[in-house]
Amino acid sequence: MREDVVATMRDMRRYRVDNCSIERTLAVLGEKWTFLVLREAFNGVRRFADLQTRTGAPRQVLSARLSRLVDEGLLRKVPYQEPGQRQRDEYRLTQKGLDLYPIMIALMHWGDRYLAEPEGPPVVVTHRDCGAPVTLHLMCEEGHEAGGPLEVTPCPGPGARG
Repeated sequence: MREDVVATMRDMRRYRVDNCSIERTLAVLGEKWTFLVLREAFNGVRRFADLQTRTGAPRQVLSARLSRLVDEGLLRKVPYQEPGQRQRDEYRLTQKGLDLYPIMIALMHWGDRYLAEPEGPPVVVTHRDCGAPVTLHLMCEEGHEAGGPLEVTPCPGPGARG
């Protein structure tokens, strides 16, 4: 291993992780029902009853998850009213919520690779324009593909605490 990489890795061990971005993200997302609600939101499901049916979440759990996702700015409430009914809210993804799409695809691909039934994955995401399957790639800002953790080096960022 290159000496500069070893030195950088040694430097990273000196930094505290009490402000870790992964930990902060998991504090918002790290729960099964949250991901199932987001899955449905990405599939265009917006109404409480439909979300409950599609996720199987208990009413109180779904209500709490939706409130949290709205509070965190991942979903926004949009009022609607069916004729003869009272006004209700739909839940729509915000830009912050839409930015989670690569995470959702990465989770799905991991599950497809390691947990799918013998017949294959239940859903294949394809590019709308050409129909080819969608894949995810790690790339540096120079456009080089990084195949995995052995091809990247964690370095202290501007928010690192020593």
